[in-house]
Amino acid sequence: MNTLIILTAALLPVMLLLSYIYKKDPQPEPTPQLVRAVLWGMAICLPVALLEELIHTLLLDAGLDPSTLFGATIEAFTVAAVPEEAFKLLVLWFVLRKNPYFDEHFDGIVYAVSVGLGFAALENIAYVLGDEDWLSVAILRALLSVPGHYAFAVLMGYYYSVYHFVDRSPKVAACILLAPVVAHGIYDAIAFSGAVNPYIGGLSFFILIWFCVKMHKKARKKVMALIDKDLQ
Repeated sequence: MNTLIILTAALLPVMLLLSYIYKKDPQPEPTPQLVRAVLWGMAICLPVALLEELIHTLLLDAGLDPSTLFGATIEAFTVAAVPEEAFKLLVLWFVLRKNPYFDEHFDGIVYAVSVGLGFAALENIAYVLGDEDWLSVAILRALLSVPGHYAFAVLMGYYYSVYHFVDRSPKVAACILLAPVVAHGIYDAIAFSGAVNPYIGGLSFFILIWFCVKMHKKARKKVMALIDKDLQ
């Protein structure tokens, strides 16, 4: 029973955000296609974790000190942001490349969020199940980490659709990966800096909350922009 409660706590924020983006879609995508995207998002968790561990080891061998602000920032981008967002983009491309239902601007966001939250679901289960104080971890991740993955996915899906339907310029193509990597990297850099010392930790927590609010305002604008485009 306790395991079921913990799993529910880990998956509830994912399910709420998936439901939110599904209901926002003027013409909802077929459920099997969305489930496929979610499952692929979950499937990349293991290879991403292995790659992140390899990169982390190489950085330590090279003399990087992750307990400094500089080291925490480098780790945030190279160990977390780049591998995770690159694998998500690879999966998004795979899911959409021959998908006949990818025919509206908003679809890019819907599928990207499905992939991103699939990844977040399995990651969240691992973190929550792996901590004795699982309730605190579940609450903190429900408020910050899972919504973070959602916001990164919105950015990726937005630029993916803009590139596919509107503007095939190199600048837009670069933004498909660059925008979520930058957002993810900044998010993790702020989060990782909390371990440098207690004073920075206290400050970084409030900065992280502020950054998450800003990210979600930006994500909402991207969501509404593509919905409006489809309704024109």
